Amino acid sequence: MGRGNAEAVKASVAYKALVRIGAIYDLEGALKNLSPEARLKERQTSIRPLVEEYFAWIKDIFRQGLVLPKSETVKGLAYSINQEEYLKVFLTDGEVPIDDSASERALRNFTIGRKNWMTINTVRGAQASAVIYSITETARANGLNVYYYIKHLLEQLVTLVDGQGNIEQSELEPLMPWSKSLPIDCYSKRRS
Repeated sequence: MGRGNAEAVKASVAYKALVRIGAIYDLEGALKNLSPEARLKERQTSIRPLVEEYFAWIKDIFRQGLVLPKSETVKGLAYSINQEEYLKVFLTDGEVPIDDSASERALRNFTIGRKNWMTINTVRGAQASAVIYSITETARANGLNVYYYIKHLLEQLVTLVDGQGNIEQSELEPLMPWSKSLPIDCYSKRRS
């Protein structure tokens, strides 16, 4: 890319938007190890002004008509304005992530596998699939080895069932993916 092209890109509205968004993400990245309370406080003092400036800047771009009406840049900026309320939610709660990347990563496996699940053609089959999917993704989110965690669940659930096929709710808590009483095997790396 020639010098003229690089300068044109840096002068573009899209580039300037990405720089502003990048600054917001850089600050947020530095907060990942803070408690939710401390993260919220830092977001309010350091990130909120950048977010507010970003939205004011976009609205000014539209007022001045600085972008072509049917360009991809306009579509992206219009999306930001239309979703402003939702894009700012992370500024009100230290536990809310800045984006939904983690959710999207979790759903990717489901989307990839859906062709394999064409045989799930009943409501009960879909419900069972949703339960299993929820358990495995929650296990992954808690840093568990899914194979060993499911193996542990199956071994333990059999021992908890009473004569009528019921399990006491309180007996399930130690089996939850966030439980600190799970065997070390559930946390191990994959074995060969």
